[in-house]
Amino acid sequence: MSQTKQLLDALQWRYATKVFDATKKIPADIWDALQKALVLTPTSYGLQPYIFLVVQDVATRAALLPHSWGQKQVVDCSHFVVFLARTEMKEADVDKLISRTLELRKLPTGALDAYRGMMLSDVVNGPRGKTAHEWAARQCYIALGNLMTAAAILGVDACPMEGMVPTEYDKILKLEGSGYRTVVACPLGYRAVTDKYASLAKVRYQAADLVKVV
Repeated sequence: MSQTKQLLDALQWRYATKVFDATKKIPADIWDALQKALVLTPTSYGLQPYIFLVVQDVATRAALLPHSWGQKQVVDCSHFVVFLARTEMKEADVDKLISRTLELRKLPTGALDAYRGMMLSDVVNGPRGKTAHEWAARQCYIALGNLMTAAAILGVDACPMEGMVPTEYDKILKLEGSGYRTVVACPLGYRAVTDKYASLAKVRYQAADLVKVV
């Protein structure tokens, strides 16, 4: 099978899974690959202003359910990922990335001073710094899309989930003072045979309606 066919078949196969088979769990090696796909997500400046909280505790999931519009995917899925975005960006966040980059690329101290200054003047001290959480939330959605595509390629079902009350999630997950807030979630696992949505035709506009060339 060609790579293009494999990709498009996987995207055609996937859908927002409404009913998960609670007895089927994602194998450890598959989950490890999905976790690495999350980590490899591109972000603005490479700052990675988020955390991916994998909620596996049964009691915590049950507590989240009433604040998830009663969507049973929260408790029935194999892995439940909650995307948390930074509430603000600080100089220490920039310095952490600079330090990591210098280490991995074996660069001398000071080699990235100009880049550091650019980031500070934008997402920390600049206009974008005043809306840092909104900016970080958009990075979460890049990661969400990356995760769902990777899952589809590996034959894992997923469902992007905005149907929740983020403030209640924050309380249950004890995020106060952490520097992070809930943005979106994604249950992953394997569809149940009873999920009627699995057999419905995928509804998308024609490419000509959405893709314009100038």
